[in-house]
Amino acid sequence: MPPTEEHLVTPAPPRDDTRTLATVAHTAFFLLLGASMARFLLRHPGEPRTPWVVALGITLALLYVLGPALGAAPTRRRLLWLGLVVTTWVVLVVLAPSFAWCAVPLFFTALRTLPARAAVVLVALLTAFVVTAQLQLSSSFDPNLLLAPPAVAALATAVFVHMERQAQAQRALIDDLIRTRRELAATERREGTLAERQRLSMEIHDTLAQNLSSQQMLLQAADRTWDTDPATARAHVRTATGIAAHGLAEARRLVHDLAPSELADGAGLPGALRALDAGPDVEVRFHLEGTPSPLPDRVQSALLRIAQGALANVREHSGARTAALTLSFLGDQVVLDIADDGHGFTEPRTGAAATAGATAGTGAAGRGHGLPAMRARVRQLGGDLTIESTPGEGTVLSAAIPLEPAP
Repeated sequence: MPPTEEHLVTPAPPRDDTRTLATVAHTAFFLLLGASMARFLLRHPGEPRTPWVVALGITLALLYVLGPALGAAPTRRRLLWLGLVVTTWVVLVVLAPSFAWCAVPLFFTALRTLPARAAVVLVALLTAFVVTAQLQLSSSFDPNLLLAPPAVAALATAVFVHMERQAQAQRALIDDLIRTRRELAATERREGTLAERQRLSMEIHDTLAQNLSSQQMLLQAADRTWDTDPATARAHVRTATGIAAHGLAEARRLVHDLAPSELADGAGLPGALRALDAGPDVEVRFHLEGTPSPLPDRVQSALLRIAQGALANVREHSGARTAALTLSFLGDQVVLDIADDGHGFTEPRTGAAATAGATAGTGAAGRGHGLPAMRARVRQLGGDLTIESTPGEGTVLSAAIPLEPAP
């Protein structure tokens, strides 16, 4: 069965270039903070403001360390943290203007945290404060001190805004591609289903329906002539019997055509199971135990479908690296075990809750059709489906189907 699509809104994972830029900004902040502290201590030893400057520098460093733990989303805690960092930096620059250049990494922090307009306003205020502090440190007027900080701030802001717009455009494009692929897959499945229904309706009309119609006509003719012409009536019955035999053969052919294509090449169930896979990230191993014996078509189809569904769950939900399929011929029954080394789940209680809980345990939020379908297949054949799982130790699914004794 194709997996059911989930429509969940999840936050986009951080891009590699954004993480790299954040790492560079954090490193630059601590380098500038350390250099500013060293410069102040070397040029102003023993001043009364020195303990305050050292304490504020340490406080600013500790506050900045807390930033990554709060995330980049503009939550209340994140906004409060940004306000404390900026306020501490402003007080520190008032006491020691040499700490003004620590504002450059703060530009990046403000742009990541605040909306675009609010971030630009804050960057402009920080830039004005940097210019004022640099002019205080200078013994004479220097045009570079008046123009360089705004130029640096404008360049940093433009680069960051451009990167954010590119990232948003890429995320929108990826979302469109994923949505288009899902719609295309759904359309193809729907068209395939309709085509298969049309094919089956034509097959049934041209074979079974025509045969049944012919049988009806012959039997009605036999009924009308049974008393007056018994020989002709028996001939009609014999002809109807032949048509029924032909219809039975056609019905078996249709059933055979509906069997899984993996079993159509004559390799049998072991060969079909050996050819299964669970994607490039999961290694699938197949083991055969006991002496293989011929299995009814419906048993082979059921076990193959169960294996395919179980491997789909392993691929999508378990996080496993390996999965093992074991087909055991035990004389009076055939057993298929599917074991994985994934994260497992907590086993629910028995009964209806077990089915629902097991399905939820495999991460089937919004899905939930795989395990009930497996149980239904096994139950129709008089067998049992058991699931054993422990968090962190993987899951084992076992389907046991009884076999009729050979004559």
